Amino acid sequence: MKLIRAIIRPDKTETVVDVLETAGYVALTKMDIVGRGKQKGIQIGDIHYDELPKTLLMIAAEDTAVEEIISLISTSAKTGNFGDGKIFVTPLEQSYTIRTGTEGI
Repeated sequence: MKLIRAIIRPDKTETVVDVLETAGYVALTKMDIVGRGKQKGIQIGDIHYDELPKTLLMIAAEDTAVEEIISLISTSAKTGNFGDGKIFVTPLEQSYTIRTGTEGI
């Protein structure tokens, strides 16, 4: 199992979630966050915005689904501009459903 964390533009959240749901990946966690990447914020006129609003999606996935999920997120979240986001994939050793105690995704 893997944990996929995708940091994306807030305006792309609905598109990404819809694409994932259409592909059958309906279980995810969504959080509104702020942050900055290599661009170190954004300058608009005289105002510098150090941190920008972003959305964090967390998806637990079987190893065989990881590449497809990454592709779906990358394609549907991309604008081609700075600040499109980042995807992190880490090992996920175990998961349990609290209600049933069932192990696994």
